[in-house]
Amino acid sequence: MTSNHLAAPGAAAGFAEAAVVGDLLGRYLIGLDDGELDDAWARSLFTEDAVVTFPMSAHTGRAGLAAWHHASLAAFARTQHLGSPPVVDLDGERAVFRAQVLTTHVHRPGGQGPGGQGPGGQGPALFRAGTLARGRARRTPAGWRMSELSFRVLFTEGEPPRRT
Repeated sequence: MTSNHLAAPGAAAGFAEAAVVGDLLGRYLIGLDDGELDDAWARSLFTEDAVVTFPMSAHTGRAGLAAWHHASLAAFARTQHLGSPPVVDLDGERAVFRAQVLTTHVHRPGGQGPGGQGPGGQGPALFRAGTLARGRARRTPAGWRMSELSFRVLFTEGEPPRRT
């Protein structure tokens, strides 16, 4: 098993593989904020049998994954997802990774809070969360893809969106 921790000379190939796996999470988070969630986005990041688990829901399979994410984010006017560099452990054709993720969700006007505003009517109402992201990836004919991705909430601030 190799990882992206300091290692003996000759570990450059392992570091490169770990960087490719870690980049999947970064491209995932940026995709959430760019809002360009489509089937091509899902194919570039996930295996056909991928499982993605948020604290409030989960989705199995790449089919419909982009639409599921789009629906999850529809409650917000915009989002920002900031991820730490992932720690990646490689084991041949498979990998596990974990990273810290800070998210800021801006409620739509008229959403959470008085008039969709923050405390005292100042600025937009925000929902923030600190999470631990964990996942698994495997090498496919198309390259490395995530097969599992989950988020465990460590803290929140503000109000989550109202469920309808």
